[in-house]
Amino acid sequence: MSMPLVSIIAPVKDEEEAIAPFVARVGQVLDGLRNPDGSVVGWEILFIDDGSTDRTMAAILVAHDADPRIGALSLSRNFGKEAALSAGIDNARGAVVIPIDVDMQDPPEVIGAMIDKWRDGYEVVYGVRRNRMTDSLPKRLTADLYYRAHNWLSMDKIPEHAGDFRLLDRKVVEVIRRMPERNRFMKGLFAWSGFRQTAVEYDRAERAVGTTKFNYWKLWQLAIDGITSASTAPLRVWSYLGAIIAVVALVYAVFIGLRTIIYGADVAGYPSLMVAILFLGGVQLLSLGILGEYVGRILVETKHRPIYIIRQRVGCDDADQRDAG
Repeated sequence: MSMPLVSIIAPVKDEEEAIAPFVARVGQVLDGLRNPDGSVVGWEILFIDDGSTDRTMAAILVAHDADPRIGALSLSRNFGKEAALSAGIDNARGAVVIPIDVDMQDPPEVIGAMIDKWRDGYEVVYGVRRNRMTDSLPKRLTADLYYRAHNWLSMDKIPEHAGDFRLLDRKVVEVIRRMPERNRFMKGLFAWSGFRQTAVEYDRAERAVGTTKFNYWKLWQLAIDGITSASTAPLRVWSYLGAIIAVVALVYAVFIGLRTIIYGADVAGYPSLMVAILFLGGVQLLSLGILGEYVGRILVETKHRPIYIIRQRVGCDDADQRDAG
């Protein structure tokens, strides 16, 4: 079928052990889907190999030989998950597109409920975790803090405890494809696009096979990218903070001047002087660091380099699809 109804996109990196179980479970779910008239739903699974160094691509080729509805894009190097998601969205052909992780912590059995919501008229159906008990306590606390901070700072509110697992209508996909920015935070882009959105709740399971490729440093970088891509509030706050410090400094200067006029010359205290210098120096360096985050993103955008580069295609040869995003 040249235009399958459902496109599953799955970014992978060093996941050779997870490919076969993922295809078996997701394929069974997709084969069970039916159109309102009872006909079989067409589908494709599109893996995006994000610079794997193991036999992930070989496992995908085995799956493709067994079922041509399974395809893949092999990127020229590791561009990161956000770029891999962009590659999948750019090259998926379905009327609906569903990103999902290959670790199967997000249950593919929820796809049927998402499609039902889509047929009710919703263009975005995102999966929301009922709880995060499979995560460690520090990860649960930091995730909750991040969602609150992001939604407080940004005009584009992202659903709390919702990941990349969601259904996107073709209209939404085309909007995302036209977005030109290189610094990508996909959950923010999904929220910015608007359209009618609703949620489907599910219980997140433990990772089935393999190990996660995310560590706390990568999650921290993703959080910074998310806030800086969606809001200029971190820049604006330093204008307010600078004004407050200037007012306090002026009031203190007037106080010192009056005290000197009334009581005579005063010997400045070394500890208080050092505290003031270190405090103001720290504030200035912190504000310069935040400014540098935004300037660095401006530099990346002005280079106009592609978001990703495709080295190899498997089972998805379409003239409209791009080798560089």
